[in-house]
Amino acid sequence: MKYLIVGLGNIGPEYHHTRHNIGFDVADAFAAKHQTAFRSDRLADVAEVRWKGKTFVVIKPTTYMNLSGRAVKYWMDKEKIPVENVLVIVDELALPIEAIRLRPGGSDAGHNGLKSIQESIGTNQYPRLRFGIGNDFPKGRQVDYVLGKWSAKEEPCIQQKTDKCVEIVESFATIGLQRSMNNYNNLTFPL
Repeated sequence: MKYLIVGLGNIGPEYHHTRHNIGFDVADAFAAKHQTAFRSDRLADVAEVRWKGKTFVVIKPTTYMNLSGRAVKYWMDKEKIPVENVLVIVDELALPIEAIRLRPGGSDAGHNGLKSIQESIGTNQYPRLRFGIGNDFPKGRQVDYVLGKWSAKEEPCIQQKTDKCVEIVESFATIGLQRSMNNYNNLTFPL
């Protein structure tokens, strides 16, 4: 069984460890846990993990967020991975920092990365792991907030959630989306 794990983010040092790049951070943590490294490839940095008889193709699109769908479509086609075996890891303003949610699909909720994926693969019914980043910013400052770094107070919670997301990726591939949703969607992480 093959799985495509997509961490969303933007390339470049100025985006490193920002709220918008949490997908990259989770992908990095997953690769690190499984002692593999990313290589530059077509439209993405790619790592391959073999674990418990499963193959995970982990990508961090190098197209910038707004064109993430190009990378997702290319790697789905190249590796012949069906949409139900794709898991997109994405930052989520509508969720508090203390929360994560695994979902089978849904709207892009204004997220340019998800919008691009939906346009490229022709459906919004693909699994995604929504990493709550909260929305504690003054009116008109959303971009600064999303592209900002985590505060020292938030860091321990973010590290704990990142580790749990690595576990969720493994769970998604071993026990499936529905059971994983039941196991993880009600967790709260102390801030």
